[in-house]
Formats: sequence, C-alpha cells, structure tokens
Amino acid sequence: MTSTPRIAMVAGETSGDLLAGLLLDGLRGLWPGLQACGIGGPQMARRGFEAWWPSERLAVHGYSIEVFRRLAGIMAIRRQLRQRLLQDHPDVFIGVDAPDFNLGLEADLRAAGTRTVHFVCPSIWAWRAERVEKIRRAASHVLCIFPFEPELLARHGIRATYVGHPLAGVIPLVPDRAAARAALGLAPDDRVLAILPGSRSAEVQYITPKFFEAAALVQQAQPAIKMIVPAVPAMQARIEQAAGAAGLAGRVQLVSGQSHAVLAACDVTLIASGTATLEAALFKRPMVIGYHMHPLSWRLMRRKQLQPWVGLPNILSGDFVVPELLQDAATPQALAAAVLDWFHALDHDAARMAALHHRFTALHESLRRDTPQLAADAIQKVLADPRA
Repeated sequence: MTSTPRIAMVAGETSGDLLAGLLLDGLRGLWPGLQACGIGGPQMARRGFEAWWPSERLAVHGYSIEVFRRLAGIMAIRRQLRQRLLQDHPDVFIGVDAPDFNLGLEADLRAAGTRTVHFVCPSIWAWRAERVEKIRRAASHVLCIFPFEPELLARHGIRATYVGHPLAGVIPLVPDRAAARAALGLAPDDRVLAILPGSRSAEVQYITPKFFEAAALVQQAQPAIKMIVPAVPAMQARIEQAAGAAGLAGRVQLVSGQSHAVLAACDVTLIASGTATLEAALFKRPMVIGYHMHPLSWRLMRRKQLQPWVGLPNILSGDFVVPELLQDAATPQALAAAVLDWFHALDHDAARMAALHHRFTALHESLRRDTPQLAADAIQKVLADPRA
C-alpha cells in the first residue's frame, strides 16, 4: 500500500498508551500524514491520535470481582466501537495489549474483512494457554515483545514478528544514578528503598498497606534508609493516608510520577508484580516482588498459571532471580526481611550483586531493538499481504 492507510487503534491503561505512542512514531515515519482513531491515552494524543474514548475507561484490576463491577460499561464501549468500525472499515485495526477487550473485537473485524494486528502477545506461555485459539481467529499478525514468542505462535499457525521490548530502548543500558539522585534531592551515598505498590485503585487498596507496614519494619531495622514512592496524581492522597496508617507520615518521600527516575536512583525496590518489575530489571536494580489481590481473583488466577513465577524478570530468566512474595506469603514481616536481605548483600555479597547485574544486563540486551521501526515495517507488510 503506497497511500496513507486509515488506522484504528485501542490501547488499554497506561502501559498500552505508551506502547501505542511509540508505534505511532514508527507509523508516522512511513506515513507522515497518518490519522488514527479509537481508544487511547495522553501519549497517543500527543501524536495526534483521535480518542473516541480515553484508555483509562478500560483499566481494571484482578480477574473476577473487580472486572465484573465495571464489565457493563466496558462492554457497552466495545459494542459501540465495533458498530462504528464495521460501518466504516479502517485499513487495519491495531489492538494494543488489553486482550480481554481487543481479541473479541479483532475477531469480529477480521471476519468482516479488516486486517488486524495485535501488539503484545498475550502471555499464553505463563497462563491462560487456551487463548491461543482466540488469537488465531483474531489476529492477522502479532507483534511480539519477547524473542521466544514468534516461534511459539508459529506452532499454532499464527504469523508474528519480534519487535523488541520498547522499554529496553527507552531505558539506558547504563542508567545515570547520580543524575537521578540529584533530580530527586537524594545524596550520592544515601541508602534508598523505592516502593512501587502499583497505580490502580485496587492495587492501592490491597498492596499499599502491606508494603508500607513492611517499610516501617525496614526503617526500624535500618533507620538511615530513605524511602521514596512514585505515585500517579490520582492516587497520591490515598498513598499518603496508607503511609500515615503505617506510622510513616513525613518519613516517605512521595513524588508525582517519575517512576523511572526513582528506579534509577534507588538501591533496592519493593515492587508490585507487573510491567514495573521489568523496568526495575532494566535499571539493574535488586527487587522484592510482592502482590496481593481479592481472594477469589487470586484463586481463579492460580488455576490458570502455567509457570512457577509471576514476575517478568524471573519468567524471562527461567529462575527465581529475585524473590516473589504473593498473596498470603506477602506479609509485612516477610517483605521486610527480603528487602533487608538485599541491603545486606549490597554491603557484604559483591558476587551476588554482580551476578544479578550480569543477568539483568543480558536480559536488557536481548530485548533492545528499534521497536517503533520494526513494528511499523511489520504493519506495512500486513497491509501489502493479500493473505492477511
């Protein structure tokens, strides 16, 4: 296709908005006059994306209870979007992550003759393996952010391209800790714990109190440790309240956003399972991964889990490189002990710290590609492929 294509996109949540923004950069490199519309967030809007609904409308947490509370509104949005796209077909529809929303929509659009691309292979290698059939029906092509995924999809007859992980290109191979500390008002020789309990409302509800209770125990053991928490503006008041409830009022530095600066600056991070754990690995930081959710959501998720790990650094390494403390195991005492163990290693176990840095550097290099360009090139080929 030589003319500028008409593109529709759906990105859910902050991480999807970031991915879609980078993809739009690559697409505009091929087609400077490109227009795209659908569901998106602020990163996409900065690239001229026309959002019919904001991506935050799709943000949910958990596997059952939390989703059901918002399901009616989300399904209504999908029905309206489906009708609009079926009436006025785009040349290609790109679903960015949000598989529960996007795969069904993609299947309907593809059945009606629209080419469909799914950006970020659902983690069928970790849990919910039955999704592979839905992916095969839904996606003309899948853009993969992990190098082993295209071969896995090919076994099921699904075309795919590895485009690298965009975070590996955004985060420098050697982070500038000194600059990050200066920007955050931290001294070069401070011992710093970063606390990242997640950005969703339910994560703040279920995870933040445990993390701050653990942080209080850490500070009792080592009063000189400084603690810093990056928070989205909408959650700052609740996070401050949780810190106060744990006896940490005025003892935790709360910053608006700036999670990358915080990870670059810290020595150790106590972090909720999710994409942020991969960011911490790319910053080469030792971490303790914790998570807690509604008990019913937890039971349903565990039934579909295929691997012994939930943290991305451990999944990609195939080993418990960093500790995971989940659900009932995520007690403040256990979390604090694991954090203090890393601080002990920083002072007394250089070999362990060097081994972790080596693992995370190798991981970074394996994920580092020109993601916007590779993804845009793959989409251009899909548009030109009569089989798509």
